[in-house]
Amino acid sequence: MTTIHLVRHGEAVWNAEGKYQGQADSGLTDLGHEQAHRAAAWLRASFPHVDGVAHSDLPRVRDTAAPFLTATGHNPLVDARLREIDVGSWAGRTFEEIASAEPASVAAAASGADVRRGGGETFAELRRRVVAALDEITASHPPGATLVVFTHGGPIRVATAAALSLPAPGHYPIGSPDNCSVTTLAWNPGRLLAFNQQTVGTRSAPSTTTDQETRCP
Repeated sequence: MTTIHLVRHGEAVWNAEGKYQGQADSGLTDLGHEQAHRAAAWLRASFPHVDGVAHSDLPRVRDTAAPFLTATGHNPLVDARLREIDVGSWAGRTFEEIASAEPASVAAAASGADVRRGGGETFAELRRRVVAALDEITASHPPGATLVVFTHGGPIRVATAAALSLPAPGHYPIGSPDNCSVTTLAWNPGRLLAFNQQTVGTRSAPSTTTDQETRCP
């Protein structure tokens, strides 16, 4: 059984401002950088043997992974398929702004419909690319490997749905993981081992994928 520890990035500027982010990037806040260092220490203490590390190519994830990579010396696989869901024209806008401009789309998303946010992706499309990435990453290591994957709230939700064998897209009943929390999955066969483990002592900005609609990726 391969074990994957999925780490959500630290707090980003648009997380703190309540704005959708998607595949745009606002950079980590000072708190986000602090969270990244504390998460790195937690990961090293909790999982002293790690066989491989991967991360999204977006700066907020790269900067979250950096303290762990510096401390452990791992050479990471960087994979764009681990990016957050593409929210198109919703990026950089608050939930309230979008709800005012596109009430039907927001209401549909809040009800669990897999709408194409801002002309971007659906959660079904996100799930396909994230599962493909995790399948390839795990296949590149021997069975029983322990992997750490730094990514975003949306990918963690759909990967969890896949591990639980929920029908696609499967994201809706799964809450948004906190910044720098760790969700642990067995992969192929899939199983949820732990969700939203706290590494930094305090809960922080939710992902804006449906909490507020889950409140902004």
